[in-house]
Amino acid sequence: MKVVLNLLRIIVGVLFIFSGLIKANDPLGLSYKMEEFFEVLHLTFLSPYSLAFSVIMNAFEIIAGVAVLIGYRMRIFSVLLLLLILFFTFLTGYALFSGTIRECGCFGDCIKLTAEQTFWKDVALLVMILVIYVYRNRVQPLFKGAGLVLLLAAIASFGIQWYTLRHLPFIDCLPYKVGNNIPEKMKLPPGATPDVYEMIFIYEKNGEKKEFTADNYPWSDSTWVFVDRKDKLIKKGNAEPAIKDFILTDLDGVNQTEAILSETKPVFLFLVQNVEKAGEGWDNKMKALQQKWKNQEILIYGVSASTKDQIAAFRQQHGLEFPFVQMDGVAIKTAGRSNPCLIEVKQGTIKGKWHYNDIP
Repeated sequence: MKVVLNLLRIIVGVLFIFSGLIKANDPLGLSYKMEEFFEVLHLTFLSPYSLAFSVIMNAFEIIAGVAVLIGYRMRIFSVLLLLLILFFTFLTGYALFSGTIRECGCFGDCIKLTAEQTFWKDVALLVMILVIYVYRNRVQPLFKGAGLVLLLAAIASFGIQWYTLRHLPFIDCLPYKVGNNIPEKMKLPPGATPDVYEMIFIYEKNGEKKEFTADNYPWSDSTWVFVDRKDKLIKKGNAEPAIKDFILTDLDGVNQTEAILSETKPVFLFLVQNVEKAGEGWDNKMKALQQKWKNQEILIYGVSASTKDQIAAFRQQHGLEFPFVQMDGVAIKTAGRSNPCLIEVKQGTIKGKWHYNDIP
């Protein structure tokens, strides 16, 4: 039994450390996934704390993994690990059987697992952790000073996340990493079939709402009043492009995506997902870059999901003269893991990416 117990400790410990380190590389990414879970579980009041939850959970995974490996205070950590894996199994089971969430983000954006793969991975971990919990009294620390090792693991786990939040992830696993060509990543893989959607029109008449398709729409009855439109998935494709919703429109709604991505000059995209929550300390650097734009050496576009009036106030406040375009907020958060974030693009290929603290 001792051999089996030690083997399970190694597997569980390594998996938790690995999972925690991957997500600690991009704690913002996990916080976005948490917000998605909070929304489907109707717990949106927790969304403002998603980043704090993300940092704490990533750190705990690393610390607990180290504790299991070195056998430190297993009476405490076996209970905490069991509670954590029960929670994870519930979430991944909900994601799988409800169909509301396609990926749980358990290994961040670096290793994509389907909801089914993630659920059964957690079930296997649950079984292994149950065994460790039952025989927890047999596990002794591997060496003296194990507490110091755990303290160092805690410092490292929080330190890594502090650094990535102040800069950018050490390893960029997103489709917008340096070297990628955006137009190419917007295409489906060869041989893939896309999702097929049907437009559903919602109309109201005499207080009754009814859904129509293009086939049964009541063209001859003008008493129906339009309420909403939604897209219904009728046939699932077998793949999707790595980059979705990268659509840049000017403030009048005109699509500028192709024109910007085909520019032969270096183009700097200044991503500000929400102008009212933008970080500080980048003004002088952007004004220096703006001078190059004035000298016609480069092109700069601000990219935001904020409203036209909010963008105008933001430009005036920071003395920004270059034009702004608008893009979906989720696409902006996916492209850059800071607010603001600067990306250099030349003919659609990403040449550089910087946190606002590191703008050159």
